[in-house]
Amino acid sequence: MAFNPKFIITPKINKALVEIERVRGFLDAVKLKDDWIADMQKKALILESHHSTHIEGTALSLEQARNILEGKKIKGVSRDDEKELLNYKKAMDFISKYLGKDDPVSEGIIREVHKILVKGVRGENADPGNYRKIQNYVVNSRTREVIYTPPKALDVPYLMREFTEWMNKTEDVSPILVAGIAQFQFVHIHPFIDGNGRTARLLSTLILYKTGYDFKRLFTISEYYDKDRPNYYQSIQNVRKSKMDMTTWLEYFVDGLRSQMAEIQTKGKQLIKQDSRLQKIKKIGLNERQEKAVKHLIIKGALSVNDYQSVASCIRRTAQRDLEDLVKKNVIKAMAKSATDPTKHYVLL
Repeated sequence: MAFNPKFIITPKINKALVEIERVRGFLDAVKLKDDWIADMQKKALILESHHSTHIEGTALSLEQARNILEGKKIKGVSRDDEKELLNYKKAMDFISKYLGKDDPVSEGIIREVHKILVKGVRGENADPGNYRKIQNYVVNSRTREVIYTPPKALDVPYLMREFTEWMNKTEDVSPILVAGIAQFQFVHIHPFIDGNGRTARLLSTLILYKTGYDFKRLFTISEYYDKDRPNYYQSIQNVRKSKMDMTTWLEYFVDGLRSQMAEIQTKGKQLIKQDSRLQKIKKIGLNERQEKAVKHLIIKGALSVNDYQSVASCIRRTAQRDLEDLVKKNVIKAMAKSATDPTKHYVLL
């Protein structure tokens, strides 16, 4: 029997889809500088990689994840956690190759994503890129209670074949809903021994990327799930409790994406203001180092001499000279860090 998902488009789903489309239109129309977009994409990639792996049990903090993804060596962290994080970034880079492409979402692509995710880490014992040959279970991480028993291993190949055929043939369903349905159905089949949750979220993102809903790669849907885990898990379980009706899951899925879009639009508007401010300041006459520092100030609000050295890649003496010049030009002013900390830092006038 071919895969035929059951759901209805409720007013809640419809409203969220309209709002998502509105932000999509905003992002298509707005003129944001490439360097600002690149900076936002970098931050989004860090957040998505951190939160998706965190959902699955990694113990890294966001700051540790950021440092690792920026190539810094961090002491006192699990090497498995570090590897899983780096693998997730590699998998995100892999699916980014399919932005706007018409290639079908094949089982081969899904297997490759899984292989990248679990290579060299805990999941490697789960036969990377190959469907499971044994029964697996979804258990409550706290109580160890079995909360879901996936289909038999023998059924996985044909379930995946029917599922991927549906993904590539559906034309009368919004790509956003296809992405949500795909995320649930993949987790429901649970085709691999380990790494199914991460693969499901990447599959959903891949579908959005391929169908023109990449939103300039600025959304971090796993952040929404990670901060709302009880409802995330409950929304998935509700499908099984309602005889495989996916409506409540799709309401949760599109609402999460809608909230992400609202944040992106807010950030986009802030960037427009920030860029306008930067362009006005640049007319005063700044060198390349100073431009980088002013951009940092606009985003962060404050800057120390050490920050300047890092941002502008220069020695301390050069940083001090550049900062003094910016003070003379009435671009910035020096302040004590706080009432109890006299360390000098700089803010924009």
